[in-house]
Amino acid sequence: MKSIAIMCLLLLLYPHFGLAIQKADRVVVVKSESKLYLEQNGKVIRSYPVALGGNPIGHKQRQGDQRTPEGRYILDLKNPNSAYYKSIRISYPNAADRARARRAGVHPGGWIMIHGQKNGYGHLAPITQRYNWTTGCIAVTNAEMDEIWQAVDIGIPIEIRP
Repeated sequence: MKSIAIMCLLLLLYPHFGLAIQKADRVVVVKSESKLYLEQNGKVIRSYPVALGGNPIGHKQRQGDQRTPEGRYILDLKNPNSAYYKSIRISYPNAADRARARRAGVHPGGWIMIHGQKNGYGHLAPITQRYNWTTGCIAVTNAEMDEIWQAVDIGIPIEIRP
């Protein structure tokens, strides 16, 4: 009886404890909504508020512009030992991004990630997630990053919309 009470308490305090996260087959980020959506078969299975680059309007043009790219990419690498709580790399820049940057005579930038909070600062997420503070990445809380980490596999597409 005591173990049932403990299990019920854990489920109340940690609603996702012991529950498997559904696998997503696509990620969609809508910058104007500051939202990341996990989709499966065209249906949203989870959504998360996000912080973006400090200059979020428009497509990333060059390294250092503080913009989050827009377009279709692939999630191509998971890094459990990132400087930010876990990270999943987005395949930016693609060939079109590199060509655009080359024509403009600039570096396109790179290493755009979905990630949690800066290591050691996860407790500040209630404050940091109110602002667009990244250099072009997509930031979520550490708990949300744990869910996203479980839900996505390397190789699935991500679409980042204005």
